[in-house]
Amino acid sequence: MAGWILLAVIVLVAFFFISIYNRLIAGRNAYKNAFAQIDVQLTRRHDLIPNLVETAKGYIKHERETLEAVIAARNAAVTGLKNAAAHPDDPNAVQQLAGAENALTGALGRLFALAEAYPDLKANQNMMQLSEELTSTENKVAFARQAFNDAVMNYNNLREVFPNSIVAGMFSFQPAQLLEIESPEKRAVPQVKFT
Repeated sequence: MAGWILLAVIVLVAFFFISIYNRLIAGRNAYKNAFAQIDVQLTRRHDLIPNLVETAKGYIKHERETLEAVIAARNAAVTGLKNAAAHPDDPNAVQQLAGAENALTGALGRLFALAEAYPDLKANQNMMQLSEELTSTENKVAFARQAFNDAVMNYNNLREVFPNSIVAGMFSFQPAQLLEIESPEKRAVPQVKFT
């Protein structure tokens, strides 16, 4: 009788640990899937930028440095995205992607600021359409990033709570890295003007 009770306890403990392991796998797969959605949106963003630069080139020929900076930042972001997409569980790859995207956002900000000085470029139908598409894509990136960060937080919480932390340690479940892309608009100081 005691042997059957011991066997039942062992089976229950085994099922308990298997359940924890399966939840950790599901959590890891959820944040990898969420990263795939970021990959789709960032790829779209990166694909729009060369068209934007080509449209601007005809109007701001003497502003070559800004255009080259946008293309260089875009290329760095594409490389960062490829590395992070191949290894969304690598914190360094995700951090490098965030840094490259921050640089690209800054370069695009300089391009749009420059475009303001050229009314013909600002009024160009292609430029307006590309700007609108880029804005729409930026919103989709923000939503996808939020979903990814939520999935990462859920996974990290799942792997850190007791007794899950024991199973996570036994099977080398590593923490996932949040994707934090800075938004210059959020950091800008609002300007107050009294007229």
